[in-house]
Amino acid sequence: MGFKPIYGTVTLKRGFAKMQKGGVIMDVTNVEQAQIAEDAGAVAVMVLDKLPADVRKAGGVARMCDVKVIEEVMDHVTIPVMAKCRIGHYMEAKVLEAIGVDMIDESEVLTPADEHHHINKWEFKVPFVNGARNLGEALRRIAEGAAMIRTKGEAGTGNVCEAVKHMKLVMGKIRELQGMSEEQLLDISREYKVPFELVKETAKLGRLPVVNFAAGGIATPADAALM
Repeated sequence: MGFKPIYGTVTLKRGFAKMQKGGVIMDVTNVEQAQIAEDAGAVAVMVLDKLPADVRKAGGVARMCDVKVIEEVMDHVTIPVMAKCRIGHYMEAKVLEAIGVDMIDESEVLTPADEHHHINKWEFKVPFVNGARNLGEALRRIAEGAAMIRTKGEAGTGNVCEAVKHMKLVMGKIRELQGMSEEQLLDISREYKVPFELVKETAKLGRLPVVNFAAGGIATPADAALM
């Protein structure tokens, strides 16, 4: 009986995200930048059409990066390659999965395709990362299938203040959960519109059930160390 690889399981998705823990994921726009990031010790690269600061400056509609650029980066580096898709844009995510990126970031840096609904990430074999400003947002994204959460912060500003605030909001609320009874946790699950078991697991662990990265305005090594 031959070995059958298992793709897309929760354990596999979250396990891959956990492998990036403690490292730096660098935003890049071309092969040269990706190679510099790899040489500098980045655990992964995030391929974009424009860097967040340039997206802010340019205005207009920001979309998924050109597929050719992503494939070129994948051909030239050995570390994981991630790419962003627009919030709620199922087909952009499908394209990224088809070309073989290691992780998809359903990102608020790009112009949202759907202002009310995120992608159902359980339908994909590739792991997803989502941004969150508070615990409710983080748990809703995990309930939708996200394998990694990151603070939203203020991408492209170089101002780390919002990322610090969002991280403290998430961790502060988790500490509150730890002192709550099951009845209170049930109320929280109703308030956040997430499964009770997810809230209970978070309270028990004292952290999110998935890896939590800091992002948004982190511009220097000192900013990264602060987080």
